Amino acid sequence: MKTNIILNTDSYKLSHYKQYPPGTEYVFSYIESRGGAFDDTLFFGLQKALIELNENFPDWDDFEEAKFIAEQHGEPFNEQGWKDLIELGYFPIKVRAIPEGSVTATKNVLVGIVNTLPEFYWLTSYLEPYFLRAVWYPTTVATLSFECKKIIKRFMEATCDNLEGLPFKLHDFGARGVSSEESAGIGGAAHLVNFMGTDTLSAIRVARKFYDAGVCGYSIPATEHSTITAWGREGEAAAYRNILKQFPTGLVACVSDSYDIFNAVENIWGDELRMAVTERDGTLVIRPDSGDPIEVIPVLLESLGRKFGYSTNAKGYKVLNSKVRLIQGDGVNLESIGKILEVMAAARWSAENIAFGMGGGLLQQLDRDTLKFAMKTSAVRINGEWVEVYKDPITDSGKRSKRGVQDFVNGQTVAIDPELIFSDNPNSDMQTVYENGKLMNAQSFTEIRDRADAAA
Repeated sequence: MKTNIILNTDSYKLSHYKQYPPGTEYVFSYIESRGGAFDDTLFFGLQKALIELNENFPDWDDFEEAKFIAEQHGEPFNEQGWKDLIELGYFPIKVRAIPEGSVTATKNVLVGIVNTLPEFYWLTSYLEPYFLRAVWYPTTVATLSFECKKIIKRFMEATCDNLEGLPFKLHDFGARGVSSEESAGIGGAAHLVNFMGTDTLSAIRVARKFYDAGVCGYSIPATEHSTITAWGREGEAAAYRNILKQFPTGLVACVSDSYDIFNAVENIWGDELRMAVTERDGTLVIRPDSGDPIEVIPVLLESLGRKFGYSTNAKGYKVLNSKVRLIQGDGVNLESIGKILEVMAAARWSAENIAFGMGGGLLQQLDRDTLKFAMKTSAVRINGEWVEVYKDPITDSGKRSKRGVQDFVNGQTVAIDPELIFSDNPNSDMQTVYENGKLMNAQSFTEIRDRADAAA
């Protein structure tokens, strides 16, 4: 279904053009995280929204549909305003933002938006649902993924000789766990800012189209339960042997808990197929997919250590024979990653032995309130005079909004001379990314990744 940008808003926005004070000329709004689960945000996703804004510039069919629905829906329709905009041929707004991939403390402005022609004073706030959704979701996913990376990196620094495997330590399993293919693509691309492993193909497409990424995510052949259980319980070993035969080189992952994960590791992989595994030119990654990983993982590591051997690295932690590794893909979240790695370290197993697959916990188990995202108007110009605008609810000081035109200078949010939003503040850490229908200062996925990696 084609996007109708006129209807890509909240119903009550349809009536707001009638509600501003007479003489309103410009409306400035900003987007921020007001706090929440983490102390910082990793900013990502705005460029995609800006490109799609132009791709979905309204036409007369959109106008007629929006007019009909608004009237039937019980809302007024800004007929003249939308006629003028369609005839203008571009969105008369200016958008400034910190660079994508930046890691910034919460409660700081990430994006500033203002209309550039006074007759379109109503447009800034009208686009709030579009821009807020475009920022909060990918930024929250990117931030969660970044926090996971920090935990994994900390344990790797403590228990591994190097950080070579870090980009592949958290794999995106989330495509089936989200509400739509679009969410999979957006959220999956946000994860790829921090890591390079994914099974979400839509994420690669998003990064390619909107961030000139090329192929920026990678995966390996892997089984699912159906490809194992199709052989029957008595054929479990034959199913595993077939995997080794079909993929004789490189990495291959095999889910091994269809019946008895401990028997599979100790007896089938560890005895019956041990020679086939050790003689294979590559690494078998065994995936337990049920049970409490805090209890299961240590048992499997000990079993694999006995059957395939291990060495002790320079930091005194055990590293399995390079022919075998584990990936935990069930019940994985920020908390469980830390607990699993903590238990492993206590048993003197290096974090090198394991990777993680994260599904719904990565792309779906979050919402706008995870980082308390909001877009608020903080300044308006009425009859040539700028006025500070804010809210300060007596019942919730956490929802107090900022006053005046907001900018981000030397790592902190400041109110600036309102007229600078039209000429750009030369001291700002923000940059103009969109103005009057033109995308500006486009960023590549490589640039964004490098910026985030430097902050990890």
